[in-house]
Amino acid sequence: MASFWNRLMGTGAALPDEKKSISQQSLFAMIGGAEANWSEQDIASLTNQGYARNPVVYRCVRMLAEASMRIPLVVRENGKTLNRHPVLDLLARPNPRQSGVDMLETVFSNLHTAGNAYLEAVIVEGEVKGLYTLRPDRMNVVSGKDGWLVAYDYTAGGKTVRLSQKTLPVPKILHLKLFHPLDDHYGLAPLQAARFSLDTHNAAAKWNKALLDNGARPSGALVYSGGSGNLTKAQFERLKNELEASFQGAMNAGRPMVLEGGLDWKSMALNPRDMDFIDAKNLAAREIALAFGVPPMLLGIPGDNTYANYAEANRVFWRQGVVPLVRRVAGSLSRWLEPAFEEQFEIVPDLNDVEALGEDRNALWQRVGDADFLSDEEKRQMLGLGKTPADEEKSHG
Repeated sequence: MASFWNRLMGTGAALPDEKKSISQQSLFAMIGGAEANWSEQDIASLTNQGYARNPVVYRCVRMLAEASMRIPLVVRENGKTLNRHPVLDLLARPNPRQSGVDMLETVFSNLHTAGNAYLEAVIVEGEVKGLYTLRPDRMNVVSGKDGWLVAYDYTAGGKTVRLSQKTLPVPKILHLKLFHPLDDHYGLAPLQAARFSLDTHNAAAKWNKALLDNGARPSGALVYSGGSGNLTKAQFERLKNELEASFQGAMNAGRPMVLEGGLDWKSMALNPRDMDFIDAKNLAAREIALAFGVPPMLLGIPGDNTYANYAEANRVFWRQGVVPLVRRVAGSLSRWLEPAFEEQFEIVPDLNDVEALGEDRNALWQRVGDADFLSDEEKRQMLGLGKTPADEEKSHG
């Protein structure tokens, strides 16, 4: 097999005398470390880099939204828990394009990707007739001279519409947001807090794909260590072109390279083992899951033994991630929509049918049932069951 060097230079070809090296010593070009490149913090950039391109972020948001939608909402009115109420009918059929489940899915997903979620009330003759979700990236807060919010600007299709908050019976817009310590008007999304880990995880995936495209071979250089001179420009270009054509790419993976005449291959990148590639990627994935409040065990991320088993991790997911979020949204809906209806009420999540919280519910029933100092009516109120029909007759009698 003819050597690569002989094919390049021609059999028996020698380096020209006029191209002498300046020194017989090796020369090294050192490239200093530059600052890392991080993605932008705006909603559109983070959503594209995170939810649309990162499987960990996508799964976290989907798990939280889907679990939150599984918790039904009920109304508490005058101490009673009601499954039928005009406000529940409104939430079940908010507009012709969305069901209640679709609307709440959008709200929960927007909170985790943007930190903000917006609902618009359709008010006709003083009554709320419909609810619509609005994209967070299109909303802008309009504040007065004193800094207080007075309206929202919604921009779509090159047009901006101002939505006043001085409407009756309820403000036009419900703005749901997660806490942000440094912003008076906008919330802080988990995706923003996980931005560095997100970029690390995405960069690892891109580097791995580029390495595979290059035949799973790290970057390197051919070093000519002979002392008789340097390559001419034509010889250099021919070497470069033949390397790209014969040895680069996945199709050429494993193809042997025979080097002679003073040529040597020097690796210029760390291999995946030296970089702890898998561990670094899994660490970034765990940090992303941590920001969203999803136990890594539920995502299949290795290396996390915080919880004894899957069931315990699932209970923590519901207790610390799903239930607080649903209660927050339900409470905001109550305060927003209550003035549009005659009776005072409260929208609350019904946790009785959540399988993951079954043990917690059984423990609560056991504690309340064993409390002999409580009457049956008091026990029912503590459990959110309301009064029995017999108790209702007694109270009215």
